[in-house]
Amino acid sequence: MIVRTLEEVIGTDNEVKADNWVSRRLLLKDDNMGFSYHDTIIYAGTETHIWYKNHLEAVYCVGGEGEIETISDGKVYPIKDGTMYALDKNDEHYLRATKDMRMICVFNPPLTGRETHDKDGVYPLVED
Repeated sequence: MIVRTLEEVIGTDNEVKADNWVSRRLLLKDDNMGFSYHDTIIYAGTETHIWYKNHLEAVYCVGGEGEIETISDGKVYPIKDGTMYALDKNDEHYLRATKDMRMICVFNPPLTGRETHDKDGVYPLVED
C-alpha cells in the first residue's frame, strides 16, 4: 500500500514549480500504478499553453476559477470547483485562471517526475 501526504511532497523533488503553476506529484511512474497523480495549483492571472501529445490527462478542479480553451475549435469551457475535464484526444489548449485553481490531475502514461513542458507545451515521454 502507498500512503503519502501532500505535506510529505511539498519541498521535495516531487514538487515542481513553474511561473504559472506548481505541481505536487503524489504518484509517479516508479510507483507502478499505471498512471501518475498530481495536486496542482494554477496561479490566478495566468495563461498556460499545453499540448500533451504523449499523454492523456483527466483533471478535477477542487477550488478556484478559470477556463480552458481548445485551440482546434476555439471553444471555451468555464472551470470551477466541481468541474472535470479529460483531454481524451491529446487536445492542445490554453488554461487560464482568474482565481488560483487547485486541480487534481491524472496522467496516462504516468509521468516520471522529470518532465518539463517544451516550447509547444508538450511533456516528452521520459524513459527510466
